[in-house]
Amino acid sequence: MQAAYFISDAHLGVSPTGSVPGREERLVAFLKGLCGKATHLFFVGDLFEFWYEYDFYAPSRHFKLLKALSDLRDSGCEVKLIKGNHDFGYEDFFSRELGVETLRSVVAELHGRRVYVCHGDGVAACDASYRLLRKILDFKLNRFLFKWLHPDIGMRLALFVGSNSRVLNKKRIVPEEEYLENARKIMRENGCDTFVHGHNHIAGLWKVPEGVVINCGNWLFEENYSWISEKICYICSSPSAEPSSAS
Repeated sequence: MQAAYFISDAHLGVSPTGSVPGREERLVAFLKGLCGKATHLFFVGDLFEFWYEYDFYAPSRHFKLLKALSDLRDSGCEVKLIKGNHDFGYEDFFSRELGVETLRSVVAELHGRRVYVCHGDGVAACDASYRLLRKILDFKLNRFLFKWLHPDIGMRLALFVGSNSRVLNKKRIVPEEEYLENARKIMRENGCDTFVHGHNHIAGLWKVPEGVVINCGNWLFEENYSWISEKICYICSSPSAEPSSAS
């Protein structure tokens, strides 16, 4: 079945307590299975726990994943990476070397639906402080100064900060209702009948007056993924589970 697929919040590079064992290898195997049937693949933010591009360096531990993305792209699938709050540091490596586009958000026509895709960070009404922090992290001077750290030092520092942030925010679960109002507004502004996001790790489908909101969940503690085919939206808790759907 030809379809557009969505995966969010794999946070590759770390293995916190409770995470899926060998999940990067499992993700690579899943991607290999999409060759020939996926027309589009969207990683909806935080594919990596941290990603930063230096002029002469790319993280070697993710080589098999990068090859799987390249192979999938060569099979005719259009692959896009949405920037999340952990892996916002994409520059031109993916587009230059793999033909994979990196975006903050995108509107796409997919199998009869008009779809708005974003990670979801900053969408919830309670994320006002994060929206300010994101501007600071994205400030060109700050990114330039970080690049002068040795890659091994920069990576270890970022993984340490990210892991501690996850511990501090473990009890801060933002319910989907916090996203729905702004999601509906974005759908109306862009003439979309589908809104796809991740970020809070809560997988599900929600019917709203404008259409369908899909939360991709996560590939960190679970193996959630979503897809759209023949105007129908689907979500699955794992590759072996039965999907839920909404039209």
